[in-house]
Amino acid sequence: MSVESLPLADVESLQDLGTYVGRARRLDADGAVRLQAAGAVLAAWVCVLPGQGLLGQGLVLGLRTMPLDPAAGPVELDTTVPLAAVTDRMARRAASGDVGAALPVPPTTVSPAWTALTPPRSGWEPVGEVPVAALRRAAEAGVDAVGRGTPPGAGAQAVATLRQRVWLAPVQEDGSPAAQQLPAGAGFAADALGFLGTVDGVVHRAGPWTRLTLPAGYVLTR
Repeated sequence: MSVESLPLADVESLQDLGTYVGRARRLDADGAVRLQAAGAVLAAWVCVLPGQGLLGQGLVLGLRTMPLDPAAGPVELDTTVPLAAVTDRMARRAASGDVGAALPVPPTTVSPAWTALTPPRSGWEPVGEVPVAALRRAAEAGVDAVGRGTPPGAGAQAVATLRQRVWLAPVQEDGSPAAQQLPAGAGFAADALGFLGTVDGVVHRAGPWTRLTLPAGYVLTR
């Protein structure tokens, strides 16, 4: 049976989803969000950096989870929809004065390449912690490097190569093992999606994947 709407636990959770999707859309106006609901939890995936090649080297994903209304019963959903479709529904809700906590599921689906690369659910091994300040510095330095290294008229391939080099560099060359193994692109994603606060991040690895855990969300890279 298809799911026509997602019953979030409360209005705050729905607004949180709207804020998260809005931030992702500022990074890619034509991007998508994968909505995975299992039981009483909604997982919302977005792509911050697409990566290259069949193995998706340099892929950076953002993940934020929100509680669903337990009174609605278990919900099972796995669909990928345009970010614009979600923000449009949030705008209509605000314009109509809707005070409910349900999100109508957009009927239009998309299939971006990144959805085929799914991080594992188990087998993660701890690497260590990385300071929030180091993540923020990596994000700021990377944005500056990409901006300075992209002159007017630069070809798409040259821009992609530069971004790949900048965002694959470690958060800190001489930092903790976690900061040395975590790519700067993870710091960029955490900053852009509003995940950075005051608590240091925790890094785990599983095969080609690296996961950065912060109180506000997760960043996964490969």
